Amino acid sequence: MPPSALNRLASMRIEYPMLFELRNTYAERVTHCGVMEFIADEGVIHIPNWMMENLRLQEGDIVILRNICLPKGAFVKMQPHTKDFLDLYNPRAMLETSLRSYSCLTTGDTIVLDYNNKKYYIDVLETKPYSAISIIETDCEVDFAQPLDYTEPEKQLPEKESPEVEDELTTKKVQLIPFSGCGRRLDGKPSTQSAEQMSSSMLKQQQTENETKNSNSKSSNTRSRRTSGKLVFGSNANMPKIQTPPKASAESTSEESSQKAEEPKFQAFTGKKYSLMS
Repeated sequence: MPPSALNRLASMRIEYPMLFELRNTYAERVTHCGVMEFIADEGVIHIPNWMMENLRLQEGDIVILRNICLPKGAFVKMQPHTKDFLDLYNPRAMLETSLRSYSCLTTGDTIVLDYNNKKYYIDVLETKPYSAISIIETDCEVDFAQPLDYTEPEKQLPEKESPEVEDELTTKKVQLIPFSGCGRRLDGKPSTQSAEQMSSSMLKQQQTENETKNSNSKSSNTRSRRTSGKLVFGSNANMPKIQTPPKASAESTSEESSQKAEEPKFQAFTGKKYSLMS
């Protein structure tokens, strides 16, 4: 700004730091800024290119400038133009150091941050408590929106395996055999039980399981042979029925009857008498 502006401001009762409102009446655009030096020519002010783009000004256009007092900011929401800003090691730290050259922010403006010889364009989407705030000596909460060129990655659905592959996986599954592992000694010596003995024990275990299955199947078959409606008790329930011998002839029956007739019958009170006096 020219030195005459400093003399005029010094004669007025203004608040520091000095903040100003810039207005382009033709494009109806408004922004806010501070002042660096009062060394410009009379009737001329110098503003950066990005601020001229926000105001839609060209070199030599007329702009209205007036002093203003802005409240301290409490919240700012920003949106980078490119994803390169997210690739920085610490974007918040970079933002804090870069915003030291700014005295105020206005909603709708696009600011430029220089970092490592590269320019990052960032839109100011929202400011609180008002649309224009001061960021000098204040604790301001900063939030970021997704960059303008950010695209969400497509979600890849898991491919279903073919039935042939599933069959191969099921065939490769090994049946669990309990207590089939091998032991290891703490002193590092080989265990007494060799791998061959372990395999033989596993085979024996499988044989015993098969035998039990066969016995269960036999018992189920014998139970199915029983007639319905009858109860069978005892261990001879599964035994086959005993065939009755054929009937004896008439001669054998007559001999048995004659032997029974010859045997004397028992008669009561037929013994000898004894007296106690003799």
